[in-house]
Amino acid sequence: MNAETITFNGGQPLNGRLEVRGAKNFVTKAMVAALLGDQPSVLRNVPDISDVRVVAGLLSVHGVKIERDIEAGELHLDPSKVKIAHMAEINAHAGSSRIPILFCGPLLHQLGEAFIPDLGGCRIGDRPIDFHLSALRSFGAVVDKLPEGIRLTAPNGLRGAKINLDYPSVGATEQVLLTAVRAQGMTEISNAATEPEILDLINVLQKMGAIISVDADRVIRIEGVDRLGGYDHFSIFDRNEAASWAAAALATKGDIFVGGAKQSEMLTFLNVFRKAGGHFEIHDDGIRFTHPGDALKPVVIETDVHPGFMTDWQQPLVVALTQAPGVSIVHETVYEQRFGFTDALVKMGATIELHRECLGGQKCRFGQRNFVHSAVISGPTQMHGAEIVVPDLRGGFSHLIAALMADGVSRVSNVGIIARGYENFLVKLETLGADFTVES
Repeated sequence: MNAETITFNGGQPLNGRLEVRGAKNFVTKAMVAALLGDQPSVLRNVPDISDVRVVAGLLSVHGVKIERDIEAGELHLDPSKVKIAHMAEINAHAGSSRIPILFCGPLLHQLGEAFIPDLGGCRIGDRPIDFHLSALRSFGAVVDKLPEGIRLTAPNGLRGAKINLDYPSVGATEQVLLTAVRAQGMTEISNAATEPEILDLINVLQKMGAIISVDADRVIRIEGVDRLGGYDHFSIFDRNEAASWAAAALATKGDIFVGGAKQSEMLTFLNVFRKAGGHFEIHDDGIRFTHPGDALKPVVIETDVHPGFMTDWQQPLVVALTQAPGVSIVHETVYEQRFGFTDALVKMGATIELHRECLGGQKCRFGQRNFVHSAVISGPTQMHGAEIVVPDLRGGFSHLIAALMADGVSRVSNVGIIARGYENFLVKLETLGADFTVES
């Protein structure tokens, strides 16, 4: 079920059960990791989302043979005939995705060169590729900027390096891991990201033959090996999708069982969900999220890297917080432009003020740079239907939640972007009892 514009009749609770599969932020990186092997790999619990299709297309133009069973959620990837792809082919498949930058290390190992186009992605803040290129240079890559993109070569091969991250960036950590595992010698990443998706990527690389250790002080050490094999791996569940549906249950006064969700990866979210007044039950096969039936509670949230409160969790939860009596504060410290989605909520009746100051927590790097990165949400407010244009992936899902909880009719356009990270979200909404019409 595909759509770009949907009309919602709001004001009804979402009730029922749905299943979440593998994490977008892991599955796409594990697919790239298959490039490093000299044997086929099997990835299981793969969601049917557009980002997976984008990466599959990019792998295909690089010669990787892919067999996919969408219903079973399985991908078979055979990298035995990897080849250089034309820039036009890469551009045709990449679209606005930023994933091509992560192909560089594996392709340099396999072919000695790589090409990448200009990169896109959600417009939620400064996501430069400068670090990626700097890290690749540290390994010995030569970077040439061309009119149509960037060409990288490794005339002397890639060698291990000591890399200290100014900020524990997930993308930067992934880049170093995918490059270091077959680089000659030892690589050390200081101040690395340690999200569950990163650790699951390390699990995959170790299955392929990599030697990687993770210390408690955010230091990851990789001892390069000459070759890697394939892997057979069941993906970690998508905790971002699980949290989004939890927020939808809270905002619509509903009751949603999220099959496949696990407690350990959601500890921080569950604590905040409970503080906001939400109820949850932990089961072996998932987590049930419910509205308490009485008033919600305001909370103070500061987003942070793992094990902190994820930036992807705050946007859906902000919608529910518009119904909490009192004042809630969200201090965003990961992306400096992540509150653009609140414009639509204000249009629908929410009272949200944005500030440049670091509110509700410690001073962060964005306060020093004068970015609008704190939000004050005053509630409860009556939300009403409106015309909304989806700005990005998580903000877009937040707009769906707002349309579902608001009184009256909302028309939400540009919803196709939500399919980047939410599998069959319209089918799931239908299963939960949402009242909507897809415009043809």
